[in-house]
Amino acid sequence: MTYKPAGYTDLAPYLLVPDAEAVLSFAERVFDATRLRVMARDGGGIMHAECRIGDTVLMMGEAEGPPAMLHLYVPDPDAAFARALDAGAEVIQPMSEKGDGDRRGGFRSPDGTQWFVARQVG
Repeated sequence: MTYKPAGYTDLAPYLLVPDAEAVLSFAERVFDATRLRVMARDGGGIMHAECRIGDTVLMMGEAEGPPAMLHLYVPDPDAAFARALDAGAEVIQPMSEKGDGDRRGGFRSPDGTQWFVARQVG
C-alpha cells in the first residue's frame, strides 16, 4: 500500500464553495472532469467531493472560510503535523483516522494558509 490513493497527486487544491454540485457539474461540462468521491452532509448538501481534471484531483466542500486550502498526501502526516506546530502553526483538526480511508489532520500556518496532511490507511 502507498501513502495516497492510486492516481492522486501529492498536492490537491481544495475549494470551499456554496454549491459543490454546481462546481462538479461545471468541471464535468467544461473540463471533462471525472467524479471520484462525493460525500453527503447529514441534512443535505455535500461535505466533501473530488473530481479529476487531467492528471490533477480537485477537492471541494460546502463551507465558509478561505476560498481555497491545500490538501497534501505525505508518507508521514504525523511528522509533518508536528513540524508544522513547531513552526508556529495552529491546529484546525487534530490528526486522526477519519473513516474514509485516510489519516488526516489540519493546521493553519502563521500566514493564515490552511493545510491538511494525510496518508491513506485503508
